[in-house]
Amino acid sequence: MIRVFLVEDQELVREGIRNLLALDRGIDVVGTAADGEEALAKIPHAGADVVLLDLLLPKLSGLDVLRKLGGAEGSPPFIILTTFDDEPAVLEGLRAGARGYLLKDISLGELVHAIRVVASGGTAVRPVVSERVVRGLGATETRFPHLDPPDPLTEREVDVLRLMTGGYSNREIGRALNVTEGTVKNHVSSILSKLGVRDRTRAVLQAVKAGYFS
Repeated sequence: MIRVFLVEDQELVREGIRNLLALDRGIDVVGTAADGEEALAKIPHAGADVVLLDLLLPKLSGLDVLRKLGGAEGSPPFIILTTFDDEPAVLEGLRAGARGYLLKDISLGELVHAIRVVASGGTAVRPVVSERVVRGLGATETRFPHLDPPDPLTEREVDVLRLMTGGYSNREIGRALNVTEGTVKNHVSSILSKLGVRDRTRAVLQAVKAGYFS
């Protein structure tokens, strides 16, 4: 059972998403919040495995919530779930620690899949968003510690990294590359070590800066 916490200010949307997720027997919505301050108060005690977070919230924005909780030790991973396809918000949200970015026009199946991927340690960014993020990062500076320059990645590690960018889990990457899930985990660990980062999102950002996706 994956425990989900939902942060959404519009009551009708909040209840609609909650009721849809209830249709999946593997997901349990353990709490909700209607504004940023309520989210900050509730999320640390909710025991959630994944947080679905809107960006446009009263009192504190979704980005403010991410900046305070996204990198905190023991904090659950966040998926930004929003109406607006805002590239600067994508970049800022990823920098602040979000592990996924989805638009509200996705299907229930896509949302459930993203929740499962992120709960298992992966990332979930819609491919169209991923492509723009990769292009947009060329002129930006990363804001986290990393090795400079990074140790070179092998060709296979670059393959794994590209699939990570698409939000695929270790198991799905293994199937795509015809290797075991354990082999993929080893590749991911090597990628993080070589790039000097602590998670998949920062690995993608640093790899872009290093020119692997140019």
